[in-house]
Amino acid sequence: MKFSEHWLREWVNPDLDADALMHLVTMAGLEVDGSEPAAGAFTDVVVAEILHAEQHPDADKLQVCRVSDGTAEHQVVCGAPNARAGIRVALARVGGTLPGDISIRQAKLRGVESAGMICSARELGLSDDHSGILELAADAPLGVDLRQYLRLDDTLIEIDLTPNRADCLGIRGIAREVGVLTGTSVTAPVIEPVAAEIDDTFPVRLSAPEACPRYLGRVIRGIDPTATTPLWMQERLRRSGVRSIDPVVDVTNYVMLELGQPMHGFDLNRLQGSIDVRRARAGEALTLLDEQTVELREDTLVIADEGQALAMAGIMGGEASGIHQGTEDIFLECAFFAPLHLAGIARSYGLHTDSSHRFERGVDHQLQRLAMERATGLLLDIVGGRPGPVSEAVDTAHLPVGGTVSVSHQAITSLLGAEIEPDTITRIFEGLGFAVTVDGGHWHCAVPSHRFDVSIPADLIEEVARVYGYNNLPVSAPRMALEITPLPEAIESERLVKRRLLALGYQEAVTYSFVEPGLQQLLEPELKPLPLSNPISEELSVMRTSLAAGLLNALRYNLNRQQDRVRLFEVGLVFRGELDTLSQTKQVGGLLYGPRQDATWLGTEGTDFYDLKGDVESLLGLSGGREIRFEALSDQSMLHPGQSARVLVDGEPAGWLGRLHPRVEQALELKKPAWLFELSMTAVARRAVPTYQPLSRFPASHRDVALVVEENVQAQRVQEVARAAGGEWMQDVHLFDVYAGDSIGAGKRSLALQLSWQHPDRTLQDDEIAGFMNSVIERLQQEFDAVLRS
Repeated sequence: MKFSEHWLREWVNPDLDADALMHLVTMAGLEVDGSEPAAGAFTDVVVAEILHAEQHPDADKLQVCRVSDGTAEHQVVCGAPNARAGIRVALARVGGTLPGDISIRQAKLRGVESAGMICSARELGLSDDHSGILELAADAPLGVDLRQYLRLDDTLIEIDLTPNRADCLGIRGIAREVGVLTGTSVTAPVIEPVAAEIDDTFPVRLSAPEACPRYLGRVIRGIDPTATTPLWMQERLRRSGVRSIDPVVDVTNYVMLELGQPMHGFDLNRLQGSIDVRRARAGEALTLLDEQTVELREDTLVIADEGQALAMAGIMGGEASGIHQGTEDIFLECAFFAPLHLAGIARSYGLHTDSSHRFERGVDHQLQRLAMERATGLLLDIVGGRPGPVSEAVDTAHLPVGGTVSVSHQAITSLLGAEIEPDTITRIFEGLGFAVTVDGGHWHCAVPSHRFDVSIPADLIEEVARVYGYNNLPVSAPRMALEITPLPEAIESERLVKRRLLALGYQEAVTYSFVEPGLQQLLEPELKPLPLSNPISEELSVMRTSLAAGLLNALRYNLNRQQDRVRLFEVGLVFRGELDTLSQTKQVGGLLYGPRQDATWLGTEGTDFYDLKGDVESLLGLSGGREIRFEALSDQSMLHPGQSARVLVDGEPAGWLGRLHPRVEQALELKKPAWLFELSMTAVARRAVPTYQPLSRFPASHRDVALVVEENVQAQRVQEVARAAGGEWMQDVHLFDVYAGDSIGAGKRSLALQLSWQHPDRTLQDDEIAGFMNSVIERLQQEFDAVLRS
């Protein structure tokens, strides 16, 4: 939003210079993007009148003008096509200067003396218009300095507004802000209703009330088509970055800049039947005022008559119904368009206008009648005419509904950290246009129609903060009571878990929490993953139910780059269940692929189940003092049913490990077996708190025994039974050999165990050890039908 400082000061005039004013509004959230003087630097340029103009004797395009500045007459040679007797102009006298350090001197042009220069707007640094000399009002006082007459000692200020502050896209809104920021009263121009002089109306119908719930129109007949926009209005438009076109268009632009309400004027005699605010029809085309023709989409809101679309609603009018030089009767329109129905429409056609900029952000839905009266009054002053009554089509069901937002003094103080006087808070709310009711330390604020962005108490607190002044709020470092967080001894840190895996030769991988649906289906077809509503891509469109998918993708990435020995681990969340029952658990997963070690002269050997199992045991060994068991696993669809196991810690399931199923290996085109594990991070990190146990000073006793059992008997179960039967002083049961062969019979295998006993206070005797051994053997024979191997 670009505006003139002088124009703003007609509404509100605080005792601040331009720099202080710009700093103030910037600190209040209306950031000043830049400023510039209203005109170039020039001196001794005055108002003058051309008394006489005749053709130059030796040049077809030059005229010799006799010019009076009220005290003296000057002969000036001028080449402007609009130079003529009787008009008042800007005369740069001899000795004066123009922008660009141009000095005015006595000169001869084609043999004729010229004392001064009649200036164009571009030569004065007012605009880029160089089509002719600047014409001033007929009553401009002769001899008055042009800077004083046009009030050119002005600053043009441009502010960069956030999308929620559409209320400041007009002088009225900015004046309201400056008034409350400085405590200065705002003096708005008096806008009186214009009485109808004729009964003519033009019918209006709202076929899309959800997009345009309010539309006002007014017929004005008999305007003067030869009238010109007064210089003061042209200057205000120019200083706001808007080009003057003709009086009707200039008035609508002026009201838009002043009040923030875009408007449009139609040539009444080009309209057919009635106005209909509707959606565009398929294949409908419209030639816009900028002469480009667009094919309208069916989602585009248009202003139409009974014959055709006349304008893109809230964006740009059409050429066929626009004001032209012969227009004598006009239909002036003013509407409220719902922001959501216009958002993005202009950009989709490659357009961006002052009107669409405002409507997309939200125009005050109660401003239209005021704007209509303001525009009518200005038009009657400039082009004359006879106005009809204001006709209004409205659908109240689709108009925005104002609400009341309440906030307490305690909430304001708590959030801002400052004690602000209640009277000051009330003044701020009332100055911003809120209707305020104060009730025992609470403010109940009826939100004004121009503030779409206020809906919760925090919005009101923000208004208090920015008007009171962010720089006036106390600055203090955050303070809080810091206590040392206890580190439970029974929980290992994630960092230690990662360090153990790094020590085992793994490298950490970090993969996405969302994976490709096909891979997820391949690994765990029995699970339904949670789909993403707005995925990055089709390959990353469901949440992972295990870490395996990400690790396998990382494996394939490495294999494609000739890395044939891969050791990866990852710690992350997995997601299972529907959205309303979604569970998120932290897991630690690992992957082994390729040879056990890098190639040496001893050759290479591939990894197997026991490499993986050893790493898992080492990782779980961090916990110490807990029972770790492995059971055959057959219900994990991604794993080989004969080379996988479930992991139990203290009897509770903690995860799984094993070889990737050959079906999956084939689908992923893996040439060697891939081994994976996945454990609950809770189970891995949980540990037994160490307790003091005195060491025995006496030697341990060891006995070896080899037992023949059925091949389906688990060695781990045999060890558990032997430990339970060995008595209170048994220290360890260690499996050191497994043998199967013809010498022990088909379907059998031999398990060799080393049993260890140690007494804390004495040396155990041989007959005691023999008794323990007999108990163990008898128990194993009972449980497993075990036979001592000869």
